[in-house]
Amino acid sequence: MAQRPSIPKGTRDFGPAEMAERNYIFDTIRSVFKTYGYAQIETPSMENLSTLLGKYGEEGDKLLFRILNSGDAFSGIDFSEYRLEDGENSYNSKALSLKVCEKGLRYDLTVPFARYVVQHQGEISFPFKRYQIQPVWRADRPQKGRYREFCQCDVDVIGSKSLLNELELVQIVDKVFGLFGAAVCIKINNRKVLTGLAEISGFPDKVVDITVAIDKIDKVGLDAVEAEMRDKGLTDEAIKVIEPVLQLSGTTREKLAMMRTLMNGGSASGLVSEEGLKGLDELDELFGLIEAAGIVNETELDLSLARGLNYYTGAIFEVKAKDFQIGSICGGGRYDNLTGIFGLPGMSGVGISFGADRIYDVLKGLDLFPKEVSATTRVLFANMGLEELKYLIPVVKRLRDSGIPCEIYHEQGKLKKQFEYAEKRSIPFLSITGGEEAARNEINIKNLVSGEQRTFPVSDIQGMIDFIG
Repeated sequence: MAQRPSIPKGTRDFGPAEMAERNYIFDTIRSVFKTYGYAQIETPSMENLSTLLGKYGEEGDKLLFRILNSGDAFSGIDFSEYRLEDGENSYNSKALSLKVCEKGLRYDLTVPFARYVVQHQGEISFPFKRYQIQPVWRADRPQKGRYREFCQCDVDVIGSKSLLNELELVQIVDKVFGLFGAAVCIKINNRKVLTGLAEISGFPDKVVDITVAIDKIDKVGLDAVEAEMRDKGLTDEAIKVIEPVLQLSGTTREKLAMMRTLMNGGSASGLVSEEGLKGLDELDELFGLIEAAGIVNETELDLSLARGLNYYTGAIFEVKAKDFQIGSICGGGRYDNLTGIFGLPGMSGVGISFGADRIYDVLKGLDLFPKEVSATTRVLFANMGLEELKYLIPVVKRLRDSGIPCEIYHEQGKLKKQFEYAEKRSIPFLSITGGEEAARNEINIKNLVSGEQRTFPVSDIQGMIDFIG
């Protein structure tokens, strides 16, 4: 018995209707990117592991899909070199995998972008504004809203430290979700503030541990976050400094004022953080720009926002849907030296990534896809016989040449069957043009949604186009 075909967990097939909806997402996002002057690039699905490893932290490295070297990857391997002392069949799998896997599927689009910038720096005019819409892969545990293969839509500008770039990213998010009709909350923080938080707590060397812990507060709660910080070596006194920050309330201006007091020696420790104050200055300026820009969607200063990626140094962004329960649908931030890992130091950039698959789930769940999106064909011409076909074919050609998607039903048959085909395909217009209409040089077209029916001279292609829309 043949094995039933299947696909790997965490991946999905997309049928015609789904692809029409996904392309609506991509086309909408792409159109907004272009209006802000961003140009498109693409990078390979696979990168050298030396490009990817060490860029996402230890947990990120574990989620990289590695590709076996071509041919017999294990040929010529001396396994004794990788055997561990605690057992005859126990091996150093990490070292062995590096020997047999030189490439990996990209984990995100940001690190490949940094590699691209360094590799092509002689061809690029800075600041360089690019967008990229491609799939990425992560060996994660599949669950609702989390996939092993998913598409990212990244927009970055590199070679400029201006906070105008951060504002543009907020404007892009605001515009995209305005076009989708989905209400979102744009959460903003600054990594310098998190560094300052570690400094005033008395544990400046624990900034990553603190960051990783407080980033989980929405999922696990304050008590669990504090327990994790204790496990990482923070004292109760240090946690008392951090705790009020995670519980701050009020307007953005009120939060910034309270944070400035804490960073300026007003916390329980009495310590001052110049780095933290600098981050607050950046946030103050950015929120001032946001206010001037008239952003429609909610923007929020979230001091618990602490995305764990190693390369953010300034602003941090996260976007959540307000009316649909799912994880973040966009995320990004400022990185001051991402290209330095590839030999081009001091190149500051900022970017944000739209999670197309989660956005799809939000739009689907809220029924926000326009009805016409799934209708790839605008008008179906009924097949009434060979002579009628000869009459219709030139008309269909002229409509197609004018950009109107149309079909002729594939075989002569009962009109009921042809109606049902149009209905199942969500085709909004149907033409039933028989011998009598052909004798009068006419074309009948009916709007299946409204019921309106019109008759056009065969020469009036423009009239047909205006009616079909």
